Amino acid sequence: MKLIATVRDRPVPVLYGLMIVSLLALLPLPPLLQDQSYHEFADQRELFGIPNFWNVISNLPFIVVGAAGLLQFRRDATTAVLFTGLFLTGFGSSYYHLDPNDSTLFWDRLPMTLCFAAILSAVVEERVDASAGAMLLRPLLAIGIFSLLLWRWTDDLRLYAWAQFFPFIALVLILRLFPPRYTGASYWGAAAAFYALAKLLEFFDEKVFSVGSIVSGHTLKHLAAAAAGFAVLRLFQTRRTIEGVV
Repeated sequence: MKLIATVRDRPVPVLYGLMIVSLLALLPLPPLLQDQSYHEFADQRELFGIPNFWNVISNLPFIVVGAAGLLQFRRDATTAVLFTGLFLTGFGSSYYHLDPNDSTLFWDRLPMTLCFAAILSAVVEERVDASAGAMLLRPLLAIGIFSLLLWRWTDDLRLYAWAQFFPFIALVLILRLFPPRYTGASYWGAAAAFYALAKLLEFFDEKVFSVGSIVSGHTLKHLAAAAAGFAVLRLFQTRRTIEGVV
């Protein structure tokens, strides 16, 4: 209870403290190398001359959701970065799946780091402090982009793993500990659930495809992740200030 009270009383220093501690905790860990079997997806069918067709074409929803978000919310830095990231994820992931390897994977992961950084910043803006959330965007973007450059320079994915999972864990904690200032809080929960489902589908890619060889887990992963993006889009489209909440 004392810890929770401290978090609620001084959320911004606690958040930065968690960031620093978790980053330092990466140092004694062994390098995390990219498993080359990751590029061997279950569904490698070619259609209309497009290799890995379903893993390529299933990225279209990212482009649609990202474009819709940019048309409506491009004037705010956080939402502009978020929906730019979603939009570019559609292209980056399609490019990667046309020829899966480490070099093309870089362009798949780069726009996703924009999304991870912007989503955490948006939640901090909404639940904790608007100015702190806006300021947080810059260091998160810097860490995310640097994590991918570091991976290409050293083959070490430790920092990228942090850039992907720390924002998700922090988001869940903030949603649990801080009351909403806007309506539509259920959309954040839906986004988190869809993203968790996407990671599960990614892990069980081959097992899903083995059921009738109709669709793979990785293809469904793209659709689930895009659904998470759509939930965030609906949040911004529908949210209203809750009266009486400071």
